[in-house]
Amino acid sequence: MQHTHLRREGPLTLGLLADLYHLTMAYGFWKKQMDQQPAVFNLTYRRNPTGSRFVVAAGLELVIDYLQQLRFTVDDIQYLGSLQNPGGTPLFEIAFLNYLQRLKFTCDIDAVAEGTIVFPHEPLVRVKGPLLQAQLIESALLNLINFSSLIATKAATIAAAAAGDPVYEFGLRRAQGIDGGLTASRAAFIGGVAGTSNLLAGKHYRIPVVGTHAHSWIMCFPNELDAFRAYAETMPNSSVMLVDTYDTLTGVTHAITVAQEMRRQGRELRGIRLDSGDLTELSRQARQLLDTAGFPQVQIIASDQLDEQQISRLRQAGAAIDAWGVGTQLVTGGGQAALGGVYKLAAIQQADGSWLPRMKLSEVPLKMSVPGILQVRRWTDNQGGPVGDTLYDIQADTPILPTLCTFNGGETIFLTSDQGEDLLLPIFRQGELVYDPPGLSSIQESVRQQWSAFMQVADQPYAIGMAPALAKRRIELAQTLHAENSRKPLSLSGEVKTN
Repeated sequence: MQHTHLRREGPLTLGLLADLYHLTMAYGFWKKQMDQQPAVFNLTYRRNPTGSRFVVAAGLELVIDYLQQLRFTVDDIQYLGSLQNPGGTPLFEIAFLNYLQRLKFTCDIDAVAEGTIVFPHEPLVRVKGPLLQAQLIESALLNLINFSSLIATKAATIAAAAAGDPVYEFGLRRAQGIDGGLTASRAAFIGGVAGTSNLLAGKHYRIPVVGTHAHSWIMCFPNELDAFRAYAETMPNSSVMLVDTYDTLTGVTHAITVAQEMRRQGRELRGIRLDSGDLTELSRQARQLLDTAGFPQVQIIASDQLDEQQISRLRQAGAAIDAWGVGTQLVTGGGQAALGGVYKLAAIQQADGSWLPRMKLSEVPLKMSVPGILQVRRWTDNQGGPVGDTLYDIQADTPILPTLCTFNGGETIFLTSDQGEDLLLPIFRQGELVYDPPGLSSIQESVRQQWSAFMQVADQPYAIGMAPALAKRRIELAQTLHAENSRKPLSLSGEVKTN
């Protein structure tokens, strides 16, 4: 039987990082002469990941890279020209394809800085510009923001569980493809891991790289002791021994033997790694063996399908573990397959220059969008601690006061606050980059500081909602749209919890 193998033809470009419906809609906007009509889209998410009270926003620099190279190549245009309708006619007119080949990105982009803690319904990215362009980039932005934010949030949760112990990301072999591995390593570092085993991520993103050896190294030698000696000779200044290939505690004693030999040569064993078994008991016994032999500085690193719950349990049980290697549960998001971000039209400009707010209705209140050109004001107390977030429309709700109406029921909350800061920052203006992205270490430190600040108020409800005027307009618009388009009862309550 002859097999047809999927393979990539030519260099990979990102103009076609879109779903087919984005091109068919773009074609429709072009034909209806709506392609240049100004519009605003908001990228938000609806639910926090399992076990998290909020999300760490990530992926903005990837979005910047994508938008800076956004174009349709000759190969892209030829491919689109080859697509046909079911009857065999071309899917797109040649004039439209010529339009796409000349297309230049000219939108305004505002976004929260990477590492910012955000909540459901709050825009992570706001896009303002020609309707065709703003719609075209939907899937790419969601792809880049959703996964990065999910993994950054997971990493921050794991780092918090480790309570200051180093966490290393070991997930490349279990990641969702090459790009998934790279993106996960980057996002995990933002969330708080100390290093990665992924060399390609280390090179591209300047993330510290770490690693030991595999069980196969041990099995390639006559016995474990010979294998440890050979590794110590090969890596005399960075030896970490994996001790569970045959028997863990025997492996620890073999590592101690080699550590003694190394010390006589003026070198020190850096650590041992436990990768299976009862990590609490084995780590205690290993620590005792190492300390008794005079090696209290040798670190004990644990791996073996760890996540934040297991790390917390091991710490509470008194495990003598100094650092944690986390793989599958980190780079895949664990039990959370995706963040579930959405990208919705929020306003469209009319011929007279006024902005018409737009919103999506749904029988599921959670899925109803918030209309308007949105911004998020984060309110803080005298000590800089967060007290609440107000979503408002920059066209209609300024000045904004420390007041909000909650999503679930519309309760009005008056916040005790002396100051607030808008979270969405200018990134692009008319397609030109106006933002200087910080380094990953700076973003990681920002996450650490914000996480600490929000944990200090973890026992208090954190108010999240809309400016009262925006809440009122949203209800009125929903009622109008519902009356025009539906015969079923309208419900706006029960959308999102405030803590």
